[in-house]
Amino acid sequence: MKIFITGASGMLGTDVVSKLKKEKLEVFATDLKPANKETSLLDVRELAEIEKAVKKTKPDYIFHLAAETNVDLCEEKPDHAFKTNTLGTENVALVCQKLNIPLLYISTAGVFWGDKNEPYNEFDLPRPANIYGHSKLQGEYAVMRLLSRYFILRAGWMVGGWAIDKKFVYKMVQQIKEGRKELKVVNDKIGSPTFTKDFANNLMSVINSGRYGLYHMTNKSTGSRYDIALKVVEFMGVKDKVKVKPISSSQFPLPAPRADSEMMSNYKLELLGLNNMPNWQESLKEYIASNKDK
Repeated sequence: MKIFITGASGMLGTDVVSKLKKEKLEVFATDLKPANKETSLLDVRELAEIEKAVKKTKPDYIFHLAAETNVDLCEEKPDHAFKTNTLGTENVALVCQKLNIPLLYISTAGVFWGDKNEPYNEFDLPRPANIYGHSKLQGEYAVMRLLSRYFILRAGWMVGGWAIDKKFVYKMVQQIKEGRKELKVVNDKIGSPTFTKDFANNLMSVINSGRYGLYHMTNKSTGSRYDIALKVVEFMGVKDKVKVKPISSSQFPLPAPRADSEMMSNYKLELLGLNNMPNWQESLKEYIASNKDK
C-alpha cells in the first residue's frame, strides 16, 4: 500500500510516518515546512498542487494530517484558520473524489462545546467553542459531503515529538528544566490526552477494518491540565522540588475561548473491539522516561 501524507513533519505526522515505514508500507510524505529531504513541499491550500502531486505518486490512500492547530492564532486570524483547516481539507477531499482515493482526516475534540459532564462520544452533536474547532468541524463536513470512503478520527490533547511538541506537556517539561520551582496550572479544563505514538500504533488496525466513518481515538482515561502537570512533575523526578499550584482559567486569559471539557470516549472503537489505546498515565510515564535526558 502506498500512502500519501500531508502534514508529515508535524507532531502526529512524524510518528505516523515512522510507524508506517516500520510496517513496510510505502510512504510519500509532504508538508508545508518539510523537516527532511524525504518530505516534499506541499501547501494544502493550493488545489492544483495537491492534484499534481497525487497524480504523480498514485497513492492507494491519502492521510490528511496538515492543519493549523494553534488555537489562539486561529481565533486571531479566522481567514487563515478556515483557508487551511476547512478549504485545505476540502481541497484534499476533492482530489480524493476525482481520483477515487479513500481519505483519512484527523479532527479534534475541539468540535465540542464542553458542557457535558461525561466524555463525548461519536453520537454527540458537535458545537465548537472557538474558531479552531469551527474550522476543523467544517473540514469534517467537507469530507462527509464529498466522499463515501473516508475515516475521520478525532484526537484529544496531543502529546508527542518531544522537541517539536508545542503543546502543554512539553511546555511543563521546559519550565521544569529551566529551574521553575512552582508551576501554575489551570484545574478547570478537562480533556483526553492523546499520545501521537499510541495514535500511530492503533491507526492501521482501524484503517484495515474497512469500516469507514467517524471515530474518536484518544488515550484511555481523562484528566485536567492540573492532573497532567502533577504527573509530569512526578515522572520527571522532581516531585519534592517543584510545586504545582492549581489556578482558575480566568487567571490565565487567552485570545481563544476554551471548552471546559474536551473529554472523549472511543465509544465506536470499543464496540468494534478496536480500542487498543493505553491509559494516558502509562504513556506519559514512558514518554518522559524515554525523552527526559535528551
